[in-house]
Amino acid sequence: AGLSPTQIDAMNAGQLAALSGAQLAALSAAQLAGLSAADVAGLSPAQLGGLAPAQIAGLTPAQLAGLSAAQFDALTSAQIAALSGAQLAALTTLLLLLVGTPIAGWLARTRSVAKPLVASLVAMPLVLPPSVIGFYLLLLMGPHGPVGQVTQWLGLGRLPFTFGGLVVASVIASMPFVVQPLQQAFEAIPERLLEAAATLRASPWDRFFSVAVPLARPGFVTASVLGFAHTVGEFGVVLMIGGNIPDKTRVVSTQIYGHVEALAYTQAHWLSAGMVLFSMAVLMGLALINRRNTRVLP
Repeated sequence: AGLSPTQIDAMNAGQLAALSGAQLAALSAAQLAGLSAADVAGLSPAQLGGLAPAQIAGLTPAQLAGLSAAQFDALTSAQIAALSGAQLAALTTLLLLLVGTPIAGWLARTRSVAKPLVASLVAMPLVLPPSVIGFYLLLLMGPHGPVGQVTQWLGLGRLPFTFGGLVVASVIASMPFVVQPLQQAFEAIPERLLEAAATLRASPWDRFFSVAVPLARPGFVTASVLGFAHTVGEFGVVLMIGGNIPDKTRVVSTQIYGHVEALAYTQAHWLSAGMVLFSMAVLMGLALINRRNTRVLP
């Protein structure tokens, strides 16, 4: 466990195969990420099955792509739930950064009368019960809803109880956790810096991407962390839109619910404790990042 990711990566296939399940379980996510896709593909199903859910969730797409059917079959339901949750959170965060950045930039600078309405719509998931959001999304994406009819007409099928439906629902539920930190970061940028760029004939888009976005970098970090963490822990919207289908829409939060419903409190304790540690690590990381990035702009 004391080896660096570089040292782990230097191990050959024979050395990796000789590692016991306990030794592999002692490796951190960073150490596992140091393995090549071929190295991960060379692990036995028993070795993969002994990894913690957090370790499985930390595997890269290239490493996952090299796994065989037998290796996937060896994964436990908790490992698959953690993997699905990590994939859902990563994709949701990426989409929110793409969609939320222009929205946050517009909210930070506009004087439009529509600003209060748009800001309220963005912040609504903070106050609405997740079941209400999930209910209306079910109506919209169902077979008789406008979104559902469009997706069926396009040949995409129905979104409810699919991974794609979970992504759409998670983007909406986590939007304020990404847009609001970005908006605050853009609002903290002095107007005179943008005006100085304008005097140098920089276009509005050039000023936004060359001046505003780099200066708002701490906001992007905060937004990414909060968006990812909130998506990992989301329960109500996920259960309403995705259900709790094993190996398909089950994530860590619904896996805990399933364990409690089945009176499997030991498994629920392990996953819940992992989520507590994950949440604490996120909050402490954010505090350290904000402390380091706190500065007064000229």
